[in-house]
Amino acid sequence: MAKMLLDPFRRKINYLRISITDRCNLRCRYCMPEEGIPLIPHEEILTYEEILRIVRVFATEGISKVRLTGGEPLVRKGIVDFLFHLSQIEEIRDLSLTTNGILLKEFAHDLKKAGLKRINISLDSLRKERFCQITRRDNYDRVWAGIEEASRVGLSPIKINMVAIQGLNDDEIESFATLTLHLPLIIRYIEYMPSGNGEEWKESNLLTIPRIKARLESIGKLIPIPSDRWDGPAKRFRIEGALGEIGLIGAITSHFCEDCNRLRLTPDGKIRTCLFSDEEIDVKELLRTGGSDQDLKERLLVALRKKPQRHSIHTPQFKKCQRNMSAIGG
Repeated sequence: MAKMLLDPFRRKINYLRISITDRCNLRCRYCMPEEGIPLIPHEEILTYEEILRIVRVFATEGISKVRLTGGEPLVRKGIVDFLFHLSQIEEIRDLSLTTNGILLKEFAHDLKKAGLKRINISLDSLRKERFCQITRRDNYDRVWAGIEEASRVGLSPIKINMVAIQGLNDDEIESFATLTLHLPLIIRYIEYMPSGNGEEWKESNLLTIPRIKARLESIGKLIPIPSDRWDGPAKRFRIEGALGEIGLIGAITSHFCEDCNRLRLTPDGKIRTCLFSDEEIDVKELLRTGGSDQDLKERLLVALRKKPQRHSIHTPQFKKCQRNMSAIGG
């Protein structure tokens, strides 16, 4: 019988998000300044062998879902071979990757062959000039070529993640949704969160999920879709007659903390129990000083015990996390 990891609030923790690099080939305004940020020294980054050991141990304890993130995970050399070895871990039932799509055309075939099932692509505008404005890079056409190639090789589902920001791209809410009428894409709207070292987060920039949903209903009837076990916090809908789907992720307004099932592993070997907490549990030091698999399991249980009941946004205790998003994995 499979083991089950439970935190102090009886939530089942089965999901590990792994940031394999803090390096990124974009400079999104809400994430980092134009000149970039100080990078973690190469020798401090976990090796693929170290990550594989962590996943193998954690998988025996109840982790069954893994997502690779960054930074931009496709900029790290050797990712295809690493992903193949991850896919061979029997207990891992769901293996996915989040990318900005710039390198996806070159990698899609090999990723699929290595065992990747599905992919999330971050894209905040369908307008080339605005894409350049947000990301400070002229790569819009490459992202769409990557989406088309991912579809061609059979990565499915393909999810497009749009961070909706008032006054920046809020006039594209309907444009993204209409993609689902003719393409089998899942468009996911994500509330703008206070993270990263980019431009200052202001509550006035927050376009809430209820407001987004109201606007989507002007396109057509939104038909709810029952969630499956891999959906996470997204509320799923389909516009009547559409090929694709809509996902709504209210990270700020919905307080879906009560259903949180995840831990995060940073590139330099720290377990983070919450995206908005600076609480970190070091596993790299354990790996590099001869720690046993049992020691790793015990460190995992320490992380579980420290997982907070909820984030503190909208409370006096809230402070923006000190790490940049690219060094956490969104």
